[in-house]
Amino acid sequence: MNFNELLQTNCFSQDHEEREKAAELLEINYNCEIKCFDIHPSVKFAHHARGCTVIASKICEGVVIYQNVTIGSNLRFNKTTESWENVGMPILAKNVIVADGAKILGPVIIGENTVVAAGAIITIDIPKNCIAFGVNKYKERDLNYDLIYNEKNIEIEEILKANEELIKKFNQKK
Repeated sequence: MNFNELLQTNCFSQDHEEREKAAELLEINYNCEIKCFDIHPSVKFAHHARGCTVIASKICEGVVIYQNVTIGSNLRFNKTTESWENVGMPILAKNVIVADGAKILGPVIIGENTVVAAGAIITIDIPKNCIAFGVNKYKERDLNYDLIYNEKNIEIEEILKANEELIKKFNQKK
C-alpha cells in the first residue's frame, strides 16, 4: 500500500485490526503517527507526512500538513489537586496550513484559513485568517496571497531562474 492508501485505511476503516496495521505501516514506512478522531478525507499531507505525529480531535476539510509537524495534547498532572489539567486536543478548522516543523499542542482551535508558520509553537487559540508564528504569536494575513500552498504549482524553471538572479546579486555584493 502507498501512503494515501495507508492513510485512508488508518483514518477511515471500520475494521480495527486493519486500522492498527495501517498505523503500524505508516510509522515503519513514513516515520509518522496519525491518529485523528475526526479527519476530513480532503486533508493533505505534503511529503507523505514524514516525521509527523498528528493526534487531534478534529481536522477539517482543506487542511494541508507538511513534514515534521506535531499536533497533539499538552496534558499535565497536578500532584497537589490530583487531577489532569490542560485536557483536550487541537482542532484545525477549514483550509488551515501547517508548515514544516510546527507544533500545535493542547486544547486549542486554529481558525479557518490560518497558516501556522514553519517552526511555530502554538498552545493558544488562533483566530481565523491569521499567520501563526514563533511561540504563540499571530497576525492577520493578507487574503490576497496563498502562503506555502496553492494547487497551481510553480514551474521549476521559474525557481531556477530566480535562484540565478539571487546568486548574481549576492556575488555583486562581494
